[in-house]
Amino acid sequence: MNFISKNLLKKFFLGVKINRVIQFLTYSDILMLSGWGLINPILAVFLTDKIIGGSVAIAGIASTTFFLTKSILQIPVARAIDSKKGEWDDFWVMTVGSLLISFAAFSFIFAQYTWQVFAIQIVNGIGCALSYPGWLAIFTRHIDRNHESLEWSLYSTATDLGSALTAALGGLIASTFGYKNLFAVVGLFSLIGTAFLIGVTGKLKGEKYIKINANGEEDD
Repeated sequence: MNFISKNLLKKFFLGVKINRVIQFLTYSDILMLSGWGLINPILAVFLTDKIIGGSVAIAGIASTTFFLTKSILQIPVARAIDSKKGEWDDFWVMTVGSLLISFAAFSFIFAQYTWQVFAIQIVNGIGCALSYPGWLAIFTRHIDRNHESLEWSLYSTATDLGSALTAALGGLIASTFGYKNLFAVVGLFSLIGTAFLIGVTGKLKGEKYIKINANGEEDD
């Protein structure tokens, strides 16, 4: 059985070499999404049990607040970073966004009232609106040709597995060590995920290295 598994792996990944940028962006998101995967399934319980004035309805409104903030800001941010050639602006906007996401996680430690939860969700939404466009732009630009489906699938599989594993642990950590420690772990995961972004800096393209072809598309 092990022999068959090894042969299948060799067949699937023969000749595949994933570049440094894709690797570090994937590592970063595994940590970020896995960290938030600890609290997303139980956030409604936290808001109901620990927040003054909290309820299931408030949990729904808080979630809506996050998605509205992210959705409203994300396209303007994407247009802004697209207007400037080169990748360093993408990187810095992405990094600032990731730090805001980390800050939002730590902020839950001190939340007591519903308005504080809404404020945190706004900060989290702003962070995601800044982080995602830059992350997607750099990932798309550096993806290895002829391995696009594989690398997107590897990313999706890795982040989904991380979220699946942590979803089961979130409730256990909260019940054993308390919500504050849980949010501290999420914030720490997010910070480490942000630190992994440093790994892409050696491969970022400056403005003069991004050329536009006759079809108006970016060439490597």
